[in-house]
Amino acid sequence: MSQSSDLIQSAQRTIRLELEAVEGLLAHIDADFVRACEMILASKGRVVVVGMGKSGHVGNKIAATLASTGTTAFFVHPAEASHGDMGMITKDDIILALSNSGTTNEIVTLLPLIKRLGIQMISVTGNPESTLAKAAEVNLNVHVAHEACPLNLAPTSSTTAALVMGDALAVALLEARGFTAEDFAFSHPGGALGRRLLLKVENVMHSGDELPHVQRGTLLKNALMEMTLKRLGMTVILESDGRLAGVFTDGDLRRTLDRNLDIQTATIDEVMTPQGKTARPDMLAAEALKIMEDSKILALVVVDGENHPIGALNMHDLLRAGVM
Repeated sequence: MSQSSDLIQSAQRTIRLELEAVEGLLAHIDADFVRACEMILASKGRVVVVGMGKSGHVGNKIAATLASTGTTAFFVHPAEASHGDMGMITKDDIILALSNSGTTNEIVTLLPLIKRLGIQMISVTGNPESTLAKAAEVNLNVHVAHEACPLNLAPTSSTTAALVMGDALAVALLEARGFTAEDFAFSHPGGALGRRLLLKVENVMHSGDELPHVQRGTLLKNALMEMTLKRLGMTVILESDGRLAGVFTDGDLRRTLDRNLDIQTATIDEVMTPQGKTARPDMLAAEALKIMEDSKILALVVVDGENHPIGALNMHDLLRAGVM
């Protein structure tokens, strides 16, 4: 029990110290932060993130977050930069350099070349009086009083603070650019979010000969044959001019059976749902899913601008497409 208690107390102490480190950043969101954002927004190039050790791992994540939220960015290892990778950086770029001490040798070594090429630099350091901070056009102060490490040695609170400052920078830039959810999806086309935000109804609907449809006045038994043939659990009912008159689904069939109607003689007009819920082909598939969920239905008719049915989709189609 004693060991368990010690482990829990250690973890809680770590979290408290890192919370204090993050809270301390609020005082450093100031004119320097604004200037850093303005520099990046005005830049015609990319944000090149550099950092060594743990700061390098944090820098990789910051570069990825920037790139996925509308700010073109990538990570360059400062040691590799000294051996050829500086060629990846142009004078139009902005360097975002991470170093808690502000004296990381591999980054300081690059300073003369950075200055010679006229590349602007933003530093993220825990020491605003350091070599790196003074060499930068602007320094983002991420100073922490104590590392969460009980020896005050292992980068813990300091790397958390740098990571959060990077997130704050990325989100501020995202909002300043008017970056949208659809923009975000274009950076994540393979993920679930990309599918939800990029896939349109027209990409998943059944159309042409796959669309079940009958005319007004059709016998119910014939409409059921059309439903069985097309296997969508519904059929569209058309007016004489081809516009949508209504829809008949498996749910409507169950309700019809409760009414004791004669399926052999009843017409589709007697049992259909007039008009029914519809979708547009250019609507996001995720929007169509919301309509189905809100209306507690399993299928939708897709209509054009003149209310002509041009397709249909059901929950299974959305499930297969990965929208659900």
